[in-house]
Amino acid sequence: MVIADRMSVRNLLSYLLGQFTGAFLAAVFLYLLFSASIAQYEQIHGIIRGSHESIKTAMMFGEYYPNPGAELTASVTTINEFLAEMIGTFALVFLIFSLTESCNVRRPDNAVSPLFIGLSITVIISIIALLTQAGLNPARYLSPRLFAYFVSWKNAAFTDRHWEFLPVYVLGPISGGILAALMFKRIIEPIMSTVMSSL
Repeated sequence: MVIADRMSVRNLLSYLLGQFTGAFLAAVFLYLLFSASIAQYEQIHGIIRGSHESIKTAMMFGEYYPNPGAELTASVTTINEFLAEMIGTFALVFLIFSLTESCNVRRPDNAVSPLFIGLSITVIISIIALLTQAGLNPARYLSPRLFAYFVSWKNAAFTDRHWEFLPVYVLGPISGGILAALMFKRIIEPIMSTVMSSL
């Protein structure tokens, strides 16, 4: 079985394992660098790690919805949070395909593609951060959260008792990425190939 005409299931699993492991290790190193500062902040502000108030420090390991800084101004549901993550990831993945696939002969030079990708991430975060803090990647969300849970934040790491974070931060980005890949590979690429062959 081959996914997206290029990647075997075995390679896909290897990439997923690499992403989740890398994100977990990043959380470990982040904690090693800042653990003393985090503890000092908690002591100064009377925060007991694992309590609801410790979300303020657990936030460095993951996204929360609604954004804790916008709870009074953002009215959100699980559905529109899911849509925000799905649409944001769709836009990002579609742009990446557009900038990197050879069928797009009018794409910018490869040297500037990272600049456009970085700018697109900035725009996407600016739009949906108020709602979800812009997770856009299940590995970047789940692995650091698991680390925070095991280190000692416990319930402050996963405040959602109904597992609603799964459709928002896991299924949303996966759906958006798959839809973008399918749209580009099944619709846009054939159209571009047809146009180029007729020239």
